[in-house]
Amino acid sequence: MNRAIELLSSGQSTFGIFSHDRSLDNARLLSRSGLDFVLIDMEHGPLDVETLRTFLLGMTDKRRVLEKGNMQPDVTPIVRIAPNGRDQASFIAKQVLDVGAMGVMFPYINTKEEALQAVRSVRYPQKRGAPDFEPQGIRGSAPGNAVWLWGVSDYTDRADVWPLDPRGDLMAVIQIETAEAVKNVSEILSVPGISAIFVGPADLAMSLGGTGEAGAAELEAAIQTVLRACKAKNIPIGITTNAQTVERRIKEGFNFVTVSYGDGGITPATATALQLGRTAAGRR
Repeated sequence: MNRAIELLSSGQSTFGIFSHDRSLDNARLLSRSGLDFVLIDMEHGPLDVETLRTFLLGMTDKRRVLEKGNMQPDVTPIVRIAPNGRDQASFIAKQVLDVGAMGVMFPYINTKEEALQAVRSVRYPQKRGAPDFEPQGIRGSAPGNAVWLWGVSDYTDRADVWPLDPRGDLMAVIQIETAEAVKNVSEILSVPGISAIFVGPADLAMSLGGTGEAGAAELEAAIQTVLRACKAKNIPIGITTNAQTVERRIKEGFNFVTVSYGDGGITPATATALQLGRTAAGRR
């Protein structure tokens, strides 16, 4: 069901955007955009689950369902929620998953304990004896809208985090955005169930406090530290890019990148960045 997972599990790079616009028109445009995923931003956009539900339904492309012969969306919807790592995020993660999101992005994760709580928030409690019993999930069971939107009868089996559960169709994306998180990155990556890491350069730069060329060099050194750690663990890693930076980031090893914001569809500049990134990654 999750196309981003399908691509990442086969070793391919994936491309998406952040989007604040939850209009039906934007849902329709993004569903046929050629992107692999959309990060629906409820951290810096309205925290409105009802609007999110309408947007997710609007991304359902019935023509593509008919053409493909299955219910997999061409563009995977992942929601960035508002709470930071130290806030209680479980109830919001539960709500966005129950309306049909295929992943949750958790901003400002700084410690192993915060990452563990994030993963647990995405998972249902597992059956005794399951090989992936830990981390034990704390998500409550009431996925009526998600079952209907996904169009499957085995939602509970599919609704687990990849790659901890190889059959899982949900992603737990952890954002690294502070100097503390960079320092703790190895411990954070030790948490089972993390689907991808996403570096937030803007907040990371503010956390580091540098300015000018020296600040830029310090920021890049921190980014490279996170990149090396993820590559060593074979964990997908993302970062924001544009037409000027996407080729370099793909060649460095980033494989879960955004190529701009997507309010009102994608702009020509975004389309250019997407094409450059796909070419650099060896994708048509």
